[in-house]
Amino acid sequence: MRGKMVMNFVKEYSIISIGDFITAISIVAFLVPYNIAGGGASGLAIVLHGLINLPVGVWMYLINGALIALSLLFVGVDFSFKTIYSTFLLSFFVDFLNRMVHFPIYNGGDLMLATIFGDVIGAFGMALAFSQNGSTGGTDIIAKFMNKFFAVPLGQGVLIADVSIGILAGFKFGLNIGLYSLLAIILNGLAIDFLMRGMEMSKQVYIISEKNDQIADYIIKKLERGVTYIPAVGGYTKTDKKMILTVVRRRELSSLLHTIRKVDPQAFIVVGEVEKAYGEGFSDIKKF
Repeated sequence: MRGKMVMNFVKEYSIISIGDFITAISIVAFLVPYNIAGGGASGLAIVLHGLINLPVGVWMYLINGALIALSLLFVGVDFSFKTIYSTFLLSFFVDFLNRMVHFPIYNGGDLMLATIFGDVIGAFGMALAFSQNGSTGGTDIIAKFMNKFFAVPLGQGVLIADVSIGILAGFKFGLNIGLYSLLAIILNGLAIDFLMRGMEMSKQVYIISEKNDQIADYIIKKLERGVTYIPAVGGYTKTDKKMILTVVRRRELSSLLHTIRKVDPQAFIVVGEVEKAYGEGFSDIKKF
């Protein structure tokens, strides 16, 4: 049990670290060189960097540090270690890469391409971190302030904070950059939502077969997923049956269907989407 906990700990923090590193690459390579302030602490840091010439990574340290400290003092948010780890690791990676890479990796000068690729790559990295309950802080913390003192819903608070950063970028860097910053904010939210659904999407599968035990044995031993038998009565035959219910990851569905086809080609199968599954082998309900 202890060994499994250690392995899970290493896995979770490794994925968060990889996600933060990918996000940092997107910020340094595509957004910072063109002053595209795509929301969050990094977007605000880009605007402040234009006002006072401190490195963007240093500004991210200062912004996140101040927000976390103020939140602890006035809002009483209980930050998890993962949130603090992920927030400051992203700041470190941005600062490190920004000091190491002294020219834009993408130097084509096309702001639309920089915005799109910066957002998509960054969203992939953030989705990885979010999948392990990591967080990058920033405007999430500002939204908590707005929620406590002005009763603004958290989702609206994040949007207001991010849009405000995009507007500030427009004042500092010009209308064109401001519009691209707002576009980056919209694309980032859509891309993260799309990727998170893809990562966490599972399938619920109902199976009616004359060879339930063989199919259940494969699901339990090979896929390492749970199986529930549901009593059923055939509407045409009026005979008692057992129906299998199982939930599998999307990538496991093809293997399951292939096995069912070999074991019982006459099986009846219903597959449905599951947005989120909690329990053994899926998300931990304690972290909800």
